[in-house]
Amino acid sequence: MFSFRGDAHKIYLKLKRALKNEQSFESVKEMNQIEQIQDFYLTIDSPTLKKIYLCMIKEKNGSGMIPLLVSSGPWLLLLFSEQLHKFLFKEGSFLWIFFVFAYISILTLSVILHFHEKSWASVHIEIIQEILQDRKQSI
Repeated sequence: MFSFRGDAHKIYLKLKRALKNEQSFESVKEMNQIEQIQDFYLTIDSPTLKKIYLCMIKEKNGSGMIPLLVSSGPWLLLLFSEQLHKFLFKEGSFLWIFFVFAYISILTLSVILHFHEKSWASVHIEIIQEILQDRKQSI
Protein backbone atom coordinates (compact mmCIF):
# COMPACT_ATOMS: atom_id res chain seq x y z
CA MET A 1 0.00 0.00 0.00
CA PHE A 2 1.77 3.12 -1.29
CA SER A 3 0.42 6.56 -0.61
CA PHE A 4 1.75 10.11 -0.64
CA ARG A 5 -0.75 11.15 2.04
CA GLY A 6 1.47 10.30 4.98
CA ASP A 7 1.36 8.04 8.01
CA ALA A 8 -1.96 9.31 9.37
CA HIS A 9 -3.78 8.24 6.21
CA LYS A 10 -1.93 4.91 6.14
CA ILE A 11 -3.07 4.19 9.71
CA TYR A 12 -6.62 5.15 8.75
CA LEU A 13 -6.50 2.70 5.82
CA LYS A 14 -5.12 -0.08 8.06
CA LEU A 15 -7.87 0.52 10.63
CA LYS A 16 -10.48 0.56 7.89
CA ARG A 17 -9.13 -2.74 6.50
CA ALA A 18 -9.10 -4.31 9.98
CA LEU A 19 -12.73 -3.29 10.49
CA LYS A 20 -13.69 -4.65 7.08
CA ASN A 21 -11.97 -7.97 7.87
CA GLU A 22 -13.70 -8.04 11.27
CA GLN A 23 -10.38 -7.86 13.11
CA SER A 24 -9.76 -5.90 16.27
CA PHE A 25 -7.89 -2.63 16.05
CA GLU A 26 -5.22 -4.18 18.26
CA SER A 27 -4.16 -6.22 15.21
CA VAL A 28 -2.85 -2.99 13.66
CA LYS A 29 0.86 -2.66 14.44
CA GLU A 30 0.74 1.08 15.16
CA MET A 31 -2.00 0.61 17.74
CA ASN A 32 0.10 -2.06 19.44
CA GLN A 33 3.11 0.25 19.58
CA ILE A 34 1.12 3.03 21.22
CA GLU A 35 -0.44 0.63 23.71
CA GLN A 36 2.98 -0.76 24.67
CA ILE A 37 4.30 2.76 25.25
CA GLN A 38 1.24 3.64 27.37
CA ASP A 39 1.53 0.44 29.40
CA PHE A 40 5.19 1.14 30.08
CA TYR A 41 4.63 4.73 31.22
CA LEU A 42 1.74 3.65 33.46
CA THR A 43 4.21 1.60 35.52
CA ILE A 44 6.35 4.65 36.30
CA ASP A 45 5.68 6.90 39.30
CA SER A 46 4.57 10.50 38.65
CA PRO A 47 7.76 12.34 39.78
CA THR A 48 9.89 10.20 37.47
CA LEU A 49 7.34 10.54 34.69
CA LYS A 50 7.54 14.35 35.01
CA LYS A 51 11.32 14.14 34.57
CA ILE A 52 10.89 11.93 31.51
CA TYR A 53 8.34 14.44 30.19
CA LEU A 54 10.88 17.25 30.52
CA CYS A 55 13.51 15.17 28.73
CA MET A 56 11.05 14.55 25.90
CA ILE A 57 10.26 18.27 25.65
CA LYS A 58 14.00 18.94 25.43
CA GLU A 59 14.32 16.30 22.72
CA LYS A 60 11.43 17.71 20.71
CA ASN A 61 12.50 21.34 20.96
CA GLY A 62 16.23 20.77 20.69
CA SER A 63 17.99 21.32 17.44
CA GLY A 64 19.87 18.06 17.56
CA MET A 65 22.88 17.04 15.56
CA ILE A 66 21.14 16.43 12.25
CA PRO A 67 19.99 20.04 11.61
CA LEU A 68 23.41 21.22 12.74
CA LEU A 69 25.11 18.96 10.21
CA VAL A 70 22.63 19.89 7.48
CA SER A 71 23.23 23.60 8.00
CA SER A 72 26.99 23.41 8.54
CA GLY A 73 27.66 21.06 5.59
CA PRO A 74 27.34 23.73 2.88
CA TRP A 75 29.57 26.10 4.86
CA LEU A 76 32.23 23.44 5.12
CA LEU A 77 32.00 22.79 1.38
CA LEU A 78 32.21 26.53 0.72
CA LEU A 79 35.33 26.72 2.86
CA PHE A 80 37.05 24.13 0.69
CA SER A 81 35.30 25.07 -2.55
CA GLU A 82 38.42 25.73 -4.62
CA GLN A 83 40.10 22.46 -3.64
CA LEU A 84 36.82 20.59 -4.03
CA HIS A 85 36.24 22.12 -7.46
CA LYS A 86 39.70 21.09 -8.65
CA PHE A 87 39.22 17.54 -7.35
CA LEU A 88 35.70 16.97 -8.67
CA PHE A 89 36.13 18.51 -12.12
CA LYS A 90 39.70 17.54 -13.01
CA GLU A 91 40.23 16.36 -16.60
CA GLY A 92 36.55 15.85 -17.44
CA SER A 93 35.91 13.60 -14.46
CA PHE A 94 32.32 12.70 -13.62
CA LEU A 95 33.17 12.33 -9.93
CA TRP A 96 31.01 15.38 -9.24
CA ILE A 97 27.88 13.39 -10.16
CA PHE A 98 28.63 10.83 -7.43
CA PHE A 99 29.41 13.63 -4.96
CA VAL A 100 26.14 15.49 -5.67
CA PHE A 101 24.11 12.26 -5.48
CA ALA A 102 25.76 11.24 -2.19
CA TYR A 103 25.34 14.72 -0.67
CA ILE A 104 21.66 15.02 -1.61
CA SER A 105 20.96 11.45 -0.43
CA ILE A 106 22.60 12.03 2.96
CA LEU A 107 20.83 15.37 3.31
CA THR A 108 17.43 13.88 2.48
CA LEU A 109 17.84 10.88 4.78
CA SER A 110 19.03 13.03 7.67
CA VAL A 111 16.08 15.43 7.37
CA ILE A 112 13.62 12.52 7.24
CA LEU A 113 15.27 10.94 10.28
CA HIS A 114 15.17 14.24 12.19
CA PHE A 115 11.44 14.75 11.66
CA HIS A 116 10.71 11.09 12.36
CA GLU A 117 12.46 11.36 15.74
CA LYS A 118 10.70 14.64 16.47
CA SER A 119 7.30 13.09 15.76
CA TRP A 120 8.01 10.16 18.10
CA ALA A 121 8.99 12.62 20.81
CA SER A 122 5.58 14.28 20.32
CA VAL A 123 3.83 10.93 20.73
CA HIS A 124 5.66 10.23 23.99
CA ILE A 125 4.90 13.75 25.25
CA GLU A 126 1.17 13.36 24.57
CA ILE A 127 1.04 9.96 26.26
CA ILE A 128 2.91 11.20 29.34
CA GLN A 129 0.73 14.32 29.58
CA GLU A 130 -2.41 12.22 29.42
CA ILE A 131 -1.20 9.88 32.16
CA LEU A 132 -0.13 12.75 34.43
CA GLN A 133 -3.46 14.55 33.92
CA ASP A 134 -5.43 11.38 34.67
CA ARG A 135 -3.43 10.84 37.86
CA LYS A 136 -3.92 14.46 38.91
CA GLN A 137 -7.70 14.24 38.39
CA SER A 138 -7.98 10.99 40.32
CA ILE A 139 -6.37 12.50 43.43
